[in-house]
Amino acid sequence: MTLPGDGGPHPESLGPALIAAMAAIHARGWCDGTGGNFSCVLQREPLQLLMAPSGVDKGSVQPDELIVVDECGAVLQGWGRASAETLLHLEIVRRCGAGAVLHTHSQAATLLSARALKAAVPVTPSPIGVTHLEIKGLEMLKGLDGVTTHETSIAIPVLANDQDLGRLSAAASIHLADAPQGLLIAGHGLYAWGRDLFSAKRHLEVLEFLLEQHWRCWQMEMVTLLTGNQTAQNHG
Repeated sequence: MTLPGDGGPHPESLGPALIAAMAAIHARGWCDGTGGNFSCVLQREPLQLLMAPSGVDKGSVQPDELIVVDECGAVLQGWGRASAETLLHLEIVRRCGAGAVLHTHSQAATLLSARALKAAVPVTPSPIGVTHLEIKGLEMLKGLDGVTTHETSIAIPVLANDQDLGRLSAAASIHLADAPQGLLIAGHGLYAWGRDLFSAKRHLEVLEFLLEQHWRCWQMEMVTLLTGNQTAQNHG
């Protein structure tokens, strides 16, 4: 039997699959230290998530360290503590029908999100600032569900960070329907999701690639600009 609405692993193999995904993501340098949080839907009625507890190295989580949380984020099974960010996982699952949510702290996601929000005027009348990061014209866009050509663009929502996760989740909620299976929290990182763990991991890898590409292009533009300015001064 597969998970409800999911073509992914059986419930008994979901834990090992989540642990393997976390180890692979950690090896990419996307959740250093004890950063990141990762969840899969264990059942939908009532809603329960299987996830890693807060404050542990996500690259070395053991099966008996995983916890089960309910629809309010309270721990039902396991001895660990649920991350406060569990509330945002639950909101994404409810609004998007996601079967897995993966949250990373990569350099590209952290830097680009902070830069995007700092440079933008908030586009919604909310106490939490919101803008979007546009990415277009790249073949890797086709790795996202619903994208069939490189001749398209995506707009990743970027929200200001907030330690009040209830407020942050509510602010994110109105942007989830149009989000390209991912959103950014400024100066914090990326949330990616999918209908199951496999598709969530694919979306995470694709979005991280696109963000890395965007960051490197910006760096090259800055080098070109600085070089041009230096050349002009030398000939001034």
